[in-house]
Amino acid sequence: MPGSKKEIVPVGSKNTQTTGIQTKYVLIIIFVVFLLTAVALDIASNSSESGQVFSCGDGTFYDSCSLTKPYYCEEGVLVEKATICGCSETEGVTKSGESCVSRYQTSQKDVTLRYVLDGEESEFVLPVYGGMQNYLSGVSRSISYNKGEEPFRADFKLKSINEEQQRELLVPLVKKIQEISSDEDDQVRIAMSIVQNIPYGFSNRDIILGGASVNYSRYPYEVLYENEGICGEKSALLAFILREMGYGTAFFYYAQENHESVGIKCPVEQSVDGSGYCFIETTGPSIITDDSIEYVGGITLESDPEIILISRGASIGEGWEEYEDADSLGKLRKRKFPIIGDWKLNKLNDKYNLVTEYNHL
Repeated sequence: MPGSKKEIVPVGSKNTQTTGIQTKYVLIIIFVVFLLTAVALDIASNSSESGQVFSCGDGTFYDSCSLTKPYYCEEGVLVEKATICGCSETEGVTKSGESCVSRYQTSQKDVTLRYVLDGEESEFVLPVYGGMQNYLSGVSRSISYNKGEEPFRADFKLKSINEEQQRELLVPLVKKIQEISSDEDDQVRIAMSIVQNIPYGFSNRDIILGGASVNYSRYPYEVLYENEGICGEKSALLAFILREMGYGTAFFYYAQENHESVGIKCPVEQSVDGSGYCFIETTGPSIITDDSIEYVGGITLESDPEIILISRGASIGEGWEEYEDADSLGKLRKRKFPIIGDWKLNKLNDKYNLVTEYNHL
């Protein structure tokens, strides 16, 4: 407006100085926040790169008792500490120092168990006990129900893997696998490979069952003790281990081919007939989901399997490279010109230590 005066604020006035100070404080705060963020990220990165973990292979936190007595997580290693964690309530199990000892833990011998992980062969020695072997050989294999009910195949499988006395001496195998690797996927791979690498073979005993003479069926611990088993026996051992690790498990029984394998909970698209359970062959080293195997006598699995659910639990993930490898192997078996693709077949053979002969019984 005419005649009005504009207020002129001279440079260096009080208002200008205040604004400048506020700007400096804002910049300092931004810098401090940036610096703290960078330090935090660096610490996290170093922690990750160093492989620092705060739990043992079975998921037990440091300085805590495992859900499986008497195991205790000590600096990332599962050790027996019965004085702190106690023992199971299984009949015949007593505390001895830091260990829990079964009454059947007698006549010790060692077995060497082999496995392949990422193409590398390894082995370890596990003590096994003749006392448990003798006890299990005396356990009746028959099942009887009231009112003339007939037991199902599932009843016999559950009877085999649910035997509580053998669990006491099978759990150390599970804990050994979890000690070898803290990676849950690799734990499954090691368990599969151990069982697959146990030699195939029938028991030399016969028993009377239902009035007929049949070949003696080993319990899971007997497979471990004798270091030998057929498809159903080895499958029961693997199912026990995977269930103990917390996975959903099942049996696939192919009646037409008289063959049995293990199922582990997995992504539906990789599973057998959309069941949500992936195929695992146990008679020899093989790739999970590979059900195109040719068995002795040129037999392949063509029938629809009976699926026997054993346990509900965790599922393996979607990113397993084995899915693609099994698919590639199946295609290689169908190729018209065998010489083409031999290099890839040899690569898969080396990676999984595959064999040329599989038994279906």
